[in-house]
Formats: sequence, C-alpha cells, structure tokens
Amino acid sequence: MGCKKKCRKTEEKQMKLQAALDTLTLEECLELLEETKGSIDIVEVGTPFVIEEGMVPVKAFKDKFPNIEVLADVKIMDAGGYEADKCFEAGADICTVLGVSHDETIQGVVRSAKKYGKKVMVDMIAVPDLKKRTEEIDQMGVDYICVHTAFDVQKLGQDPLNDLKTVNSVIKNAKSAVAGGVKLETVDAIVNEGAEIIVVGGAICNAKDRQAYAKEIKSHLK
Repeated sequence: MGCKKKCRKTEEKQMKLQAALDTLTLEECLELLEETKGSIDIVEVGTPFVIEEGMVPVKAFKDKFPNIEVLADVKIMDAGGYEADKCFEAGADICTVLGVSHDETIQGVVRSAKKYGKKVMVDMIAVPDLKKRTEEIDQMGVDYICVHTAFDVQKLGQDPLNDLKTVNSVIKNAKSAVAGGVKLETVDAIVNEGAEIIVVGGAICNAKDRQAYAKEIKSHLK
C-alpha cells in the first residue's frame, strides 16, 4: 500500500495538461496556443475539428508548435492500422482508438504507432464493463487508457472521477488519462487520484483570461 502511494506521487509530478480544441477555428486555436504557451503539454485536435478540417490542424499545430505534442482525436473504430497511419503521417504524436472497438482494430493502431515511434490513447467512452475491458486493453501495448465522460451526459451531473479510480485500480502497463468536463473546481480530486494526462477543453477555451486559466490549471498538476 505504501509503495502504491509513493508511486502515485511520482506520477503526479509527470502529469501533462492536454487542451481539447473542438469548436474554434484554426486561427483561433493558433492564437490560444500562443497565449497559453508554457502551460499546454498536449494539444488535441478534437473530433468535431477533425470532421471539419481533417488533418490540416494536426499539421499546422506541429509546424507552429513543435515542442507541444499533438493528439488526433479520431476515435478509430475500424481499419485501425490504416487510419492510424494517416494520423501519424500528418504529424500526430498520439491518436485515439475506441475501447469498444474489436481487439484487432486496437492492435492495428498499436502496430502503426510502433512503426512511426508514436503513441496510442484508448478512449473508454461508453465501455459497458470498464474494469474488464481495461484489463484486456492494458495487455495490448497501448500507451494511455482514457476515461471519458461524454459531453452528452455531463449535463446529468456525471464526471470521470469514479471511472478513473476503476482504471487506476487495474492498469499495470499503460498510463491513465481523464477527460470530460474537467475544470478548476474539479481538478484537485482528479490530481489526488492520479493520471498521466488531464484533458481540459471548454474550461480553457471559454475562459475570460485563457492564459491565466491554463496556467492555474497547470499549477495544480504539479
């Protein structure tokens, strides 16, 4: 028990802040990243952004901010290797695949990531048996397992903390990430539970002072 607690404290020092960019224009996103430089470790090209712009933002972010990791939130569910290849060829450092996908699809994404020297995040949104599926995916060589409270159910008062506890209780190989309604008021509880990556979207994008808000969130991760 003591060792587990000690290890978690070590992980907390390595926490990364991921900014989820979904509905802003490319120009607005570049402006936000310039404002928040030094606070954002990973920039996420959100699924709505990918639907609208494809891999253009991935390339643009990587060109403009080479020291920030770029995540393509493509939520792959089929043709894993082929689709992951496209993300990594565009400059993505991380791409996402859904936990409800077939094992073969996830394994295809993992093979692609290894080929390009990149990383895989599995999004556990809507997984019915979180503990069992986490145990299975943890054996597949993925880098991150992300608990994700869907936007459509956040208004019902759901948050990802309990799911994070479940994932952290069983993972042995991958690192955990957490997304879905995370904001300044809830970040401390998540930090105390421990996760490698904390994903914040609207709370940063809609803040009156985005630079100050991102900096404040980041300070809690340390």
